[in-house]
Amino acid sequence: MDGKSGYSTKYKICVSGAAETSHCGQDAFAQAEELGREIVRQGAMLVNGATTGFPYWASKGAKGEGGIVLGISPAYSEWEHINVYKLPVDYQDLITYTGEGYSGRNLLLTRSADAVILGCGRIGTINEFTIAFEDRKPIGVLEGDWETSEVIKTIVAKSHRAAEMSGKLVYSKNPKELVSKIIALIAIERVKAEVEKPL
Repeated sequence: MDGKSGYSTKYKICVSGAAETSHCGQDAFAQAEELGREIVRQGAMLVNGATTGFPYWASKGAKGEGGIVLGISPAYSEWEHINVYKLPVDYQDLITYTGEGYSGRNLLLTRSADAVILGCGRIGTINEFTIAFEDRKPIGVLEGDWETSEVIKTIVAKSHRAAEMSGKLVYSKNPKELVSKIIALIAIERVKAEVEKPL
């Protein structure tokens, strides 16, 4: 705690993205790794689904910078995580085993973080986006050689609720810029929470 606001001093940023990345383009892993690095460089910790693909490379980047990574697993135990789901345990400081499967894990994952950043993804990433959207969390979308950002823009445009996310949804092709924008949004959310909390 920081002794004043009652909040932990480290912001928790969830990185969401495809576990299987054959459709993501050549620079997806490099972008994911740089995203993980930037989260740590800018003073935050990374939360992910303790999985392969885009989130895995983000956690590798975060650990390369000496950061903290929390994984939220769909499995009920380490044994199931490794042997049934075939998921990795490296580049994680702590893994929480939820036993909730992928859909239940996605809910817990997004709610474990102050904000969500989406990279190249598939339906699971879109599921995590819609949860974060419904919860009105700050959301960052990393644009690249993939369609995820366009899918998200279409969902927002046709949701008839775009105004609810005004000022909470940011896009960038640059990991450093995107993380900076997200941290600024988290800071605003924390100030609002302090102002609005009951006396």
